[in-house]
Amino acid sequence: MSLTYFKRFRMEIDLSRPLFSRPPLPDDYDLIPWSHELIEEHAEAKYSSFHTELDANVFPCLGERTGCLHLMHEIACKESFVPEATWLVRHNQRHWDQLHWNRGESCGTVQGVRDRGDCGAIQNLGIVLEHRNLKLGSCLMHAALQGFLVAGLRRAMLEVTAQNRNAIRLYQRMGFAKVRTVYKAVEVAYS
Repeated sequence: MSLTYFKRFRMEIDLSRPLFSRPPLPDDYDLIPWSHELIEEHAEAKYSSFHTELDANVFPCLGERTGCLHLMHEIACKESFVPEATWLVRHNQRHWDQLHWNRGESCGTVQGVRDRGDCGAIQNLGIVLEHRNLKLGSCLMHAALQGFLVAGLRRAMLEVTAQNRNAIRLYQRMGFAKVRTVYKAVEVAYS
């Protein structure tokens, strides 16, 4: 085991300013608001989005199905949980699956919690690889930020690993600005 430091940026957005325009949701996709009955779908979307990504090294729970389910339970049980800022994207290629209609595949997730005071914190915005580049992440982020506004929050923040340049550019286009650099220490096994 070796201790590795991952450089991360804290980015913030002022919610008193107009939000970026939400792109249209592609056909056959639905944005679904938080419901506790969807916790396993959120966990599966989280696992499918992150298990092969760098963030699974930074946060090892993202690399395991059980870790993602445990994380979803932890987030949803927090007193600071903001259900209005927690959304799922489902791809609805409905088809008959021998015994019943298949309701589609959960392919994106975002969760929101209150950070401090009037600030919301975006948790684990993720889109499954096969569904990327369709602006689903922008749709989820817009819904989460609107949810923070509904909850009375005036700012939102997130952290992103510095090596994830595509995500950083996306967040900057949405109006987020880098406000701090932090380092996350993680023990990594080398073989």
